[in-house]
Amino acid sequence: MALRVTPGMMHNNLMRNINHNLSRMENQQNMLSTGRKLNKPSDDPAGITYSLRYRSELAMNEQYDKNIGTSLSQLSHTDTVLGQVNDLIQRAQQLTVQALNDTNPQSALDAIKIEMHQLYEQAVTAGNDTLNGKYIFNGQMTDKQPYTSADAATQDTDTEKFLMRFSAGVTVPINVTGDEVFGASGDADNLFQVLKDLESALEDPANKDDLRVAYSNLNSRYDKLINIRSEVGARTNRVELIDQRLQDLTLNLNELQGKTEDADMAETIMKFNLEQNVYQASLSTGAKIVQPTLIDYLR
Repeated sequence: MALRVTPGMMHNNLMRNINHNLSRMENQQNMLSTGRKLNKPSDDPAGITYSLRYRSELAMNEQYDKNIGTSLSQLSHTDTVLGQVNDLIQRAQQLTVQALNDTNPQSALDAIKIEMHQLYEQAVTAGNDTLNGKYIFNGQMTDKQPYTSADAATQDTDTEKFLMRFSAGVTVPINVTGDEVFGASGDADNLFQVLKDLESALEDPANKDDLRVAYSNLNSRYDKLINIRSEVGARTNRVELIDQRLQDLTLNLNELQGKTEDADMAETIMKFNLEQNVYQASLSTGAKIVQPTLIDYLR
């Protein structure tokens, strides 16, 4: 038996088709206005999982990038202070060699002694150096001053390291401790004690043996300082390499995210024009099928 087609059925089919065409045109219009082809999960259920993963990794990389900035700042500042300590020790070496000269009168030794005391005070100042209000040579106890002028030679610093994370499983220590730089209490080459010994030996021209022993310990501390500076430089180079790798990774993730989420504007414009023509054609065709008053109302 033939199916009877009623005007109501024709009207319903026409409205359904017109709404369908309008919805497709609206989708293309949304892509044009947002510049994205992935505006809600239903647009691409598989793509949304990749998009969320890329966003998560980019968010982590953003934090890693902040860690890199903090680390490079800390390492650079530490190297600057170590350079000052290096100059200080070199000056102490020069003064000691000058004092070992048998032709020095006591007045010259007294002048050297005064400067040696100033070097001691400067070494204490360097040991108490801060960055952003935190003591850089006191391990993880950055809120406590590690040295005092009166007892610097007998004071030990916290030996814990700050490990900064740059990716999963990759951490780098960004600080050095005062015990590493200046020596622990009881070390023969503790810089503070050596400077004190040099100062004491300069009180009497006959104390040349004590002066030579202190000079030997000063050289020992200098060698250790050079090793510490080399280690800080190596850490800086590693962080810079990690930074370059992180920048490349972030660039790749942004490209992948763009391919997943961003719309091809040229293609979207072409599809929008096509859907717009289809919608206009459906209205025009519908005007010939149903009563003009209904179509005019829809327009």
